Amino acid sequence: MLPDYSLVAWTLIIVSTYLTGVSKGGFAGGFGTLSVPLMALAIDPIAAAGLLLPLLLVMDVMAVRAWWGHQDMAEVKRLLPSMLIGVVVATLVADMLNEDHIRLLLGVISLLFVAYMIVKPSASRPISTLWSWPSGIAIGITSFIAHAGAPPLNLYLVPRRLDKTTFIATVTLCFAAVNLMKLPPYLWLGEINFTSIWASLVLVPVAWAGIRSGLWLQSRVNERLFFRLVIIAMAIVGVQLIIKALG
Repeated sequence: MLPDYSLVAWTLIIVSTYLTGVSKGGFAGGFGTLSVPLMALAIDPIAAAGLLLPLLLVMDVMAVRAWWGHQDMAEVKRLLPSMLIGVVVATLVADMLNEDHIRLLLGVISLLFVAYMIVKPSASRPISTLWSWPSGIAIGITSFIAHAGAPPLNLYLVPRRLDKTTFIATVTLCFAAVNLMKLPPYLWLGEINFTSIWASLVLVPVAWAGIRSGLWLQSRVNERLFFRLVIIAMAIVGVQLIIKALG
């Protein structure tokens, strides 16, 4: 049986799923971070994260197949242990957070993402691989809470100076790995259940359409303009979540 959500909630869920697919397809990578905060405006953010994870895993399979062979495996291997540590930490503190706590965290993460995209750091030379440890731990924690690991991953990988294709493929494989790590604790905590699985299955075609759109948009749409629109949307959603959490 599908969750008994309102029309507005289902609209936000469908839009969020599509946007995540577009991001997974490699277009405007990272703005899939908008998905859980957007859903959280209408439904429990914990339910939103649980609903989205099975879809992310399906999208990961599609995206990894599309980009396989172009990734920098050395970078992936550097990040795997620290991402696992981050997921374990987030699992241990998950029961301490209620709906409003998570909405507040999502709002703060959203605004931090906006700030990151505005000041987006660059380095004159690649940063040390030692930064993979704090970055990976942050990826694991933010990804577990809200599937929002893009900012800390980008903070590490952008200054590593990978070419665009290698960067997209490496990001795709890292997110596939961390999403797989999150599956056991999500099941253990009850964030994924029979109701959420049904909703996820219904949304698979939307996810597939999003990925195909992302691959198609790669060379056809002005990514800079699209990013600006996403940043504006992220700022609005972040402020609304904070107001809702504190209200």
